[in-house]
Amino acid sequence: MTADTTTTTTTATADRGVRAADPVVTGIGVTAPNGLGTEAWWSAVLRGESGIRPVSRFDTAQYPAKLAGEVPGFDAAEHIPGRLLPQTDHMTRLALTAADEALADAGVDVAALPDFSAGVITASSAGGFEFGQKELQALWSKGGQYVSAYQSFAWFYAVNTGQISIKNGLRGPSGVLVTEQAGGLDAVAQARRQLRRGVRLLVTGGVDSSICPWGWAAHLAGGELTAEEDPDRAYLPFSADAAGHVAGEGGALLVLETADSARERGATVYGSVAGYASTFDPAPGSGGTPRLQAAAELALREAGLTPADVDVVFADAAGRRSADRDEARAIAALFGDYGVPVTAPKTMTGRLAAGGASLDLAAALLALRDQVLPPTVNVGPPAADCPIDLVTEVRRPDRLRTALVLARGRGGFNAAMVVRAA
Repeated sequence: MTADTTTTTTTATADRGVRAADPVVTGIGVTAPNGLGTEAWWSAVLRGESGIRPVSRFDTAQYPAKLAGEVPGFDAAEHIPGRLLPQTDHMTRLALTAADEALADAGVDVAALPDFSAGVITASSAGGFEFGQKELQALWSKGGQYVSAYQSFAWFYAVNTGQISIKNGLRGPSGVLVTEQAGGLDAVAQARRQLRRGVRLLVTGGVDSSICPWGWAAHLAGGELTAEEDPDRAYLPFSADAAGHVAGEGGALLVLETADSARERGATVYGSVAGYASTFDPAPGSGGTPRLQAAAELALREAGLTPADVDVVFADAAGRRSADRDEARAIAALFGDYGVPVTAPKTMTGRLAAGGASLDLAAALLALRDQVLPPTVNVGPPAADCPIDLVTEVRRPDRLRTALVLARGRGGFNAAMVVRAA
């Protein structure tokens, strides 16, 4: 089992060369603040139901930020075998639950697959905080044993993917990518590379959680959380009133497999991954420009498409004025001012770190399946310096075949992925 990281260069990269048939998504598993399980979450999204509310897992009275997107009604004992409960923390339990749903949704009989033909590649970024906090508490208690924070995180990233592999008998390639909010797309892209090398099936995507006192301190240190206490006014991407984001937990895991494998199994296909690219922003203060637009351009080029082929963009939606402006300008540069519908259903969940982009990917696939555009809630018309056609109510367009999903991770990571309807 390995932990993978992306190369931090300032040049854009996209998968090149002769492309085999695009891999397809045949299973989706979701744990989200506005719904546990894919269909429960998707129904809530289309109703515009937000899962952002006051933090319930610890006392936030002394903290300036008091809201979060917590997965509701999650009883680990109902979803996780008892033998695994002592070995796992909240994030791993969420990930195991999403993986179980994705595999069941795909109808995969892992035992019937050839040895080493199925594996797990996920993303993580902040989920080790709860585990690390428990280690610190053990240190402070009498007789507690110390594990360093670094060891806690390194172990946690490995065990999260490892538990999914072991529990489900997935003995093929395994890895974890750490690119924060962009990780959910980067993991799927790495899974796609493994499929091109002969692997048949990967569980991939991201689930994250860091809603605990130590994790909260890290969020606050980042300086990007909103202090607004009204859930309906807290996270307003592309709005003139945007003042930060709400942290959330959860995400989505997908079953990605070759088109041939899905055909042989008679699997139902949600859609295909047609293009992907990643870029890295220049260093702050260097005078360079953000490179999200370049990632989108390269992803479209790899998919053999043009901006005119895109029917909807799922935005990163940082919720900060400068970052929103940069993203809106990148979208407008590609599609023209107000040239394509743009949506951010993460306004109902908060930003989920490594789980955010994969949840957007799931939303894009379900939007293509149901021919519907999910809304961006609680926001009005975008600010004058954000010239985008923001979807604030459910829409049913005449054509919905291609979606572009954008993601940006703390530290300069950008990712873009193109998905097409089945």
